[in-house]
Amino acid sequence: MTDFTESDYPKRTSWRRLTVFSLIFIGMTAAGLYTVYDQFAGRSITFDPRLVAPSTLLMAGLLLLVYFLSDGLRLHYTLRALGHRLPFKVMFRLVFINLFFSNVTPMATGGGFAQIWYLHRHGVPMGRATAATTIRTVLAVLFIFTLTPVFLLTLRALKDHTITGNIGVALAVFIFLYLGFFAILLFRTHWLIVPLTRLLVTLRHLHLISEERHRRWQFKARREMLRFSDSFGDYIKGKPKYVLLSVLFTALFLLSLFSFPALLIHSLGYQVDYLVTLGLLVVTTFIMYFSPTPGASGISEGVFGSFFRDILSGNHLVLVTVSWRLLTIYLGMIIGLIVLQRELIKDRENPE
Repeated sequence: MTDFTESDYPKRTSWRRLTVFSLIFIGMTAAGLYTVYDQFAGRSITFDPRLVAPSTLLMAGLLLLVYFLSDGLRLHYTLRALGHRLPFKVMFRLVFINLFFSNVTPMATGGGFAQIWYLHRHGVPMGRATAATTIRTVLAVLFIFTLTPVFLLTLRALKDHTITGNIGVALAVFIFLYLGFFAILLFRTHWLIVPLTRLLVTLRHLHLISEERHRRWQFKARREMLRFSDSFGDYIKGKPKYVLLSVLFTALFLLSLFSFPALLIHSLGYQVDYLVTLGLLVVTTFIMYFSPTPGASGISEGVFGSFFRDILSGNHLVLVTVSWRLLTIYLGMIIGLIVLQRELIKDRENPE
C-alpha cells in the first residue's frame, strides 16, 4: 500500500482511469440532477438572475475564500502539530488536488492517496503524511457524525422523511463501524499489521505479487504503520495551539461548507432558517460519506433535492442544487485538474 503512494504515484495514476472515473462522475451527476428535476421539482426549472447579482457573487466569493482557506489551514496546523511546516502555496495547491481526486474516485480514497503522495513529494515522511491526512479526516468525521444524530432527532424537516426514516438502524451501524475503524487506526494501529501481513501472504501465494515485492511491501507497510502510530501520539502531544487551531479551522471549514445553501436560498428572496439548512446539509454530507459513486455524484444531488423540496419552489430547486455543487465541488475540481497537470508536468521535466 505504501509503495503505491510513493514517487511513482503519478505513473500509476493513468489518465485513462481518471477519464473513466470523470465520465462516471459526469454521468451520475446528470442522473442525479434529472432525478431532482423529475421527482422533486415537478419538471420545472427557471433561471433567476438574482443568483448572479453583484451582491450574491460578492458574498459567494467571500464564503468560497473562507471555505478554501480553512480547508488548507486545517491540514497546515495538523502538520504543524506533528512538527512539519510547508509553504502556504504548497498547502493550497493540495486543497485543489484533493478536491479533484476525492471527487473522481469512489469513496474518496484517491483523494487520500493523492495527498499522501503530494506531501511526501514535498519532504513529509510517508507515516507522517498518512497520519496528517487521516487526523484531518477524523476531525471532520467527529463533527459530522456527532451532529447528524442530533439533527435527525430534532429537525422537523426530517421527521418521517423517506430517506432518513429508513436509516435508523443503519445510522447506528455506520457510525459505530466508521468511528471504530478510525479508533483502531489511531489508537491500536498495530492490530492492523497482522491482517495486512496475511493479505500480502495471500497475494504472494496467488502469484499476484513477486517474492521481492512481497518482502518490500511487508517491510514498508509495517514501518509506516508504526510511524503512523507514533505520529498520532506526537499530534496529541504537539503544541496545544496548533492542535487547537487544527480543530478550529476544521469547524470553520465545515461551517462554511454547510452555509452555501443558506446563502443561495436567501439570495432568491426566501426567508431562511439557518439552523434548518445547516442541519439538512450535515445529514446530506453524512449520507455522502457512504456513497459508492465518485464524489457522491448523483446521490448528493438526489438527497439535496429531496431534503430541500419543501423549502424551495420547483423552479428554483434544480437551480440551487446545481449552484451548491458548482461552488463546493465543481469549481474546486476544475482548479484541481489544472494544478495537477502542472505538478505532473514538473515531475516529467524534473524526475527525481
